[in-house]
Amino acid sequence: MGTWVSLGEGKVLRFFARKPKWSIVTAAPKGEAGRKWGDYWFATDLAQALRKEGVDTKVVSRAGASSQQRDSDDVVVVLRGLRRVVPSNTSATWMLWVISHPEMVEPGEAAQYSRAFAASQRWDPGPEIGEFTPLLQATNSLRFTPMPSLEKSGVLFVGSTRGNFRPIVRDALAVGIPLKIYGVGWDKFLAPDQIAGNFLDNSELPAAYASSAIVLNDHHRDMAEQGFLSNRLFDAVAAGARVVSDPALGISEVFGSRVVTYHSPEELAEIIRDPDSFFPSEENAPQRIHSEHDFRVRARALIEAADSVRHD
Repeated sequence: MGTWVSLGEGKVLRFFARKPKWSIVTAAPKGEAGRKWGDYWFATDLAQALRKEGVDTKVVSRAGASSQQRDSDDVVVVLRGLRRVVPSNTSATWMLWVISHPEMVEPGEAAQYSRAFAASQRWDPGPEIGEFTPLLQATNSLRFTPMPSLEKSGVLFVGSTRGNFRPIVRDALAVGIPLKIYGVGWDKFLAPDQIAGNFLDNSELPAAYASSAIVLNDHHRDMAEQGFLSNRLFDAVAAGARVVSDPALGISEVFGSRVVTYHSPEELAEIIRDPDSFFPSEENAPQRIHSEHDFRVRARALIEAADSVRHD
C-alpha cells in the first residue's frame, strides 16, 4: 500500500506509509528469568494483538525503559508492576497501564503520561494519584479456548508461593482436597509428592486449564480490594474452565457464574466436591470472554487512545 504523488512531466513518486512503532515495557527482568514472569507473557500477547492491528511492536524488559532506542518509538506502553517507570523522552507518546499492585502507584505518576489506564473498573485512587481509565486485563483467545476432546479432571493451581503459603492452597489442603500444583517455592510448605512441578510452560497452560475440573485462583489482597482481577481468571474461563477464587471487587460483574468465590475452607470443599450445584450451565461464557476481553479488544482501545493524543 502507498500513495502516488505527481511530480509533473509524467513523473510520479510513491510514498509508503510507515507502520507506527510501539514498545511495551514490562516489569519482568530481561532474559530467560523474565520469561517465567506472567508480566512477560501478558506483554507478548498484547504485542501479538497490536501487530494484528498493523502496529510494529516489540516487548522491552524494565531495564530497557530508559534506553536510547525509545527515542525512535512512536508509542511506549508501560505495564506498571513493582517499579515506577519515568518516561525518558518527549517525542514518543507514553501511556501507563497499571495491571497489578495499585498500592505502589505513586502520587503524580499518572500525570507524567499522555494516558493512564488501570486494570480495574472500581479503583478510585484519589486526586493525588491521578486519573485512570478502566482497562481490564485480557486473554489471547487464539490460545485459550475450550478443548472438548480433553477429559476434565483434577483441581489445578498454577502460581509461585510469593514467599507465603497462599491461602487458597492452604485452605484446599486443610480440607483434604488433592491438588495439582505448579510453581516456585512450594518445597518450603509441601512434600515433594504434592508438587507437580516448579514451572508450567506458558505453551502448556491452555491445555492445563481446559482439562482441569476446577482451576483455583487468588489475588494479592490490595488487588482484590481494588478490583484488579487476576489474568488467570480471563485465561481459565476463556479455556472453558470452572474457576474457584477468593472474593475480589467486581469479579461477578465480569465473569458471572463461571467464577465462584468462597469464604471458608469448608465452603471451598463443598464447591469442589459438588461443582454442578455451584456452576450453572453457561456454555457461552468462553465466547463472551473472547469477544469482550481478548487482547485485540485492548489493543484497539490503546491504539485509539494513542491516535487521539497524537492527533491533538
